[in-house]
Amino acid sequence: MTLIEKKIERRKIWEKMKALNDKALAEKRDLSAEEQAQWTAMETDVDKLGKEVEADEARMLKAKAIEDSFRTTTTEPIKPEPVATEPGDPRNTPEYRKALRDYFVRGEHSQEQRALQVDQDTAGGYLVPQTFVNEMITLMRNKFVIRSLARAFSIPRGSNLMAPTMDSELGDLTFTAELLTGSVDTTKPFGKRLLIPHPMARVAKISKTLVASPAMDVEGIVKESLAYKAGAVEENAFLNGSGSNEPLGVFVAPTGFGITTSRDVSTGNTTTEIKCDGLIEAKYTLDDGYWPNARWIFHRDAVKQIRKLKDGEGQYIWRPGISSDGGDQILDIPVRNSQYTPNTFTTGLYVGILGDFSRYWIADALGTTIQTLAELYALTNENGYIIRKEVDGMPVIEEAFVRVKLA
Repeated sequence: MTLIEKKIERRKIWEKMKALNDKALAEKRDLSAEEQAQWTAMETDVDKLGKEVEADEARMLKAKAIEDSFRTTTTEPIKPEPVATEPGDPRNTPEYRKALRDYFVRGEHSQEQRALQVDQDTAGGYLVPQTFVNEMITLMRNKFVIRSLARAFSIPRGSNLMAPTMDSELGDLTFTAELLTGSVDTTKPFGKRLLIPHPMARVAKISKTLVASPAMDVEGIVKESLAYKAGAVEENAFLNGSGSNEPLGVFVAPTGFGITTSRDVSTGNTTTEIKCDGLIEAKYTLDDGYWPNARWIFHRDAVKQIRKLKDGEGQYIWRPGISSDGGDQILDIPVRNSQYTPNTFTTGLYVGILGDFSRYWIADALGTTIQTLAELYALTNENGYIIRKEVDGMPVIEEAFVRVKLA
């Protein structure tokens, strides 16, 4: 099925689920065992199609990014990528493999290797096939939400970002006489936000022999993995960071800046569950001027709870998305998932947030750099890769956010 067909099919299944529930409500009874089995099967299909839609959209974005990277102004021909050896290739013979193994085992570096490598079975060769394929088996990765919604600024390394803010409105005008000026406004609505990018780094090592394999871009995979790990650390900090030598997260309630406890809403929720009334309270605590750009962010465990919630008429408050730019919604506001959102359902803990995340600012110090160390680990036949990044972030207007909290 195409992407649109999958979205339409997902919506059709959801309508069947809704009809099944409406029938039980009209007859003032619970779902029968047979109906419950149908409901569970359809819910599984809805979830499966939802994941496929997300994967298709991510793949389309990835393909577009790759295509854009191929655009060049040079007239030089593009060199073909190396391919894996075919069964008839002379390099795919037992003699060649034995000679290559003997060279790597007893050649320039005879000491025992402890890192992953293909030249010695006991040190990792059993993990690598004799004939490479043009793909590495990788893990399915979670998506990062905050950077895609926040406002990011690139600044020179060693500098900081200071922005003036309007923290509150001016005081109201007062009626007065023609020759008088009224009372003096004692409010101080203007302030500032200071972001200082904090450094983070990581070193990874990989066998030179594996990197040199003509069948796949192992070096590129390593660099992509490092960049992913940097994104994961960022996402966690943007949500839960303390603000001390790291970004200030939206789920941290400091005093004087960030999102204070005045933006917490627990009314309507229980000590262990999010309730429909609690979500309604959260939405209407947020000024309606922020609604057009607002997003809910929950952990998937919270979403699982919310999908089962109904309003006073017995209708599900969850709306599965069908348009390419709509997505799933709660109370007409789009929903995003992040695995780093708090998901411990206990008294007084945060379990989600609603907000206009364009009011979360990120300061990047000239982006991410990845440095290859080709000689430092030469004695162990490895390349080193250092990823460095400097970043800071914080919510700049607290009234743009409302945290969902358990009672």
